[in-house]
Amino acid sequence: MANILVVDDELGIRDLLFEILNDEGHSVEVAENAAQARAARLRDRPDLVLLDIWMPDTDGVTLLKEWSSSGALTMPVIMMSGHATIDTAVEATKIGAMAFLEKPITMQKLLKAVEQGLARGTVRKLMTPATTQLASNAPDMLAAASQLAAIAAESGPQSRQSFMLDKPLRESRDEFEKAYFEYHLAKENGSMTRVAEKTGLERTHLYRKLKQLGVDLTRGKRGGV
Repeated sequence: MANILVVDDELGIRDLLFEILNDEGHSVEVAENAAQARAARLRDRPDLVLLDIWMPDTDGVTLLKEWSSSGALTMPVIMMSGHATIDTAVEATKIGAMAFLEKPITMQKLLKAVEQGLARGTVRKLMTPATTQLASNAPDMLAAASQLAAIAAESGPQSRQSFMLDKPLRESRDEFEKAYFEYHLAKENGSMTRVAEKTGLERTHLYRKLKQLGVDLTRGKRGGV
């Protein structure tokens, strides 16, 4: 899961976004103005920022420009507003914002934008010199993923999976996560309580994740393991 910073001067919106993203398993920090946002960015190094455009001290576009010009725009930023014009949205995108969400924000649009932003942020990190060590470990990570898939295949009546590097990041990640959860479900005989403990996820989030990945929740029990 990711560290996400929500910057908005409206308490209701901050609380709503915090609740939704926290329920998805993310670690969420909130800020009500640009000053708090600057401090939170330095303190928590967020993986993604949701930034409101209209704020009382410094507007979001100005803060975005500040981060961009100082080299601090190292994370994806999604702009939010209920009153911004198309020109403002275009300007923010040119500066470096990856997306724009119009208020009121639906949960579906929010989660989709966050997922895309985090995926883009992961690719960006993999392409920077600071993550050379991570890139050098890629063969080991791929081998571990393949080994996990093989173990999962032997644990029940399921097909062996392979993880291809030439696939889009989201597809490869989903395949790995599906094999990961299927392995633990088979190992724990379909017990959601034990799987939640093993994977470190809340049961509600675990159910949602398994449904999203298309995991058969009865597979472990049918396999008799």
